[in-house]
Amino acid sequence: MSGKGAAGKPPSGRPGPGKADRVTLQRAFSKLGICSRKQAEAFILDGRVRVNEKVTTAVDTWVDMKSDRIELDGKPLTAREKVYLALNKPRGLVTTRDDPEGRDTVFDCLEGLDLPFVAPIGRLDKASEGLLLFTNDTQMAQRLLDPDKDVRKIYHVQVSGVPGEAELARMRAGIVADDQLLTAAAVRLLRSGEKNAWLEVQLTEGKNRQIRRMLEALGMECLRLVRVSIGDIPLGDLAKGATRLLSDDEVRSLRESTGLRPDARAGEKRPVKGRKAG
Repeated sequence: MSGKGAAGKPPSGRPGPGKADRVTLQRAFSKLGICSRKQAEAFILDGRVRVNEKVTTAVDTWVDMKSDRIELDGKPLTAREKVYLALNKPRGLVTTRDDPEGRDTVFDCLEGLDLPFVAPIGRLDKASEGLLLFTNDTQMAQRLLDPDKDVRKIYHVQVSGVPGEAELARMRAGIVADDQLLTAAAVRLLRSGEKNAWLEVQLTEGKNRQIRRMLEALGMECLRLVRVSIGDIPLGDLAKGATRLLSDDEVRSLRESTGLRPDARAGEKRPVKGRKAG
């Protein structure tokens, strides 16, 4: 590839319409599934990156991923095979790669697995558990997080007390918390006892601590929150802390749900064995 773009020069602004292939150099690394933007920044600042045969140390350089030649340590960057992974996140882990407070993270569950760079699609807070997807397919990840795509996420939630139909109706209609409207696409009572109940809550948006904030506004405490599905992908009987690769049919379903072409991933990566977190 030969480059004729503005590689090596600081950008004057974001690319205009029709410039989807022009991204910052850091972004190019993550889009190709090489590493995180933070790690890419370190490579760039260390002088290990060349763009069109010239060393580039400006992290805000714009590159054209179709026409510019990008090299790391003298080797051209090529897109890594797309990987789609499901994890049953245990409680107590934070959804980040590096935590400044030194807490255990979801990436502890991926240690020892033969994977390219992957990132979580969205988050589950430290106290939440259940299905968390990882991928290096940044286009699909962005679309899955877009509320306009209406990709449903279903949670089973244990709450203090037993909510009546009036409380459930308020969750469906929308609750204002911290000047933000929070709405459940659907909610129903699964079962109840004398002191608590389990709800099934469906969301198509992913606002910070959305379910917990809605329950707090209703005067109820969230005792446990488990995400049981994303789109047509179920948590199923995946053990806590264990992982599995999504099947081609599951990947195709996610792509279709976000309006992407239902292309099967090229080649099947050797299985990633599910295991419990240490």
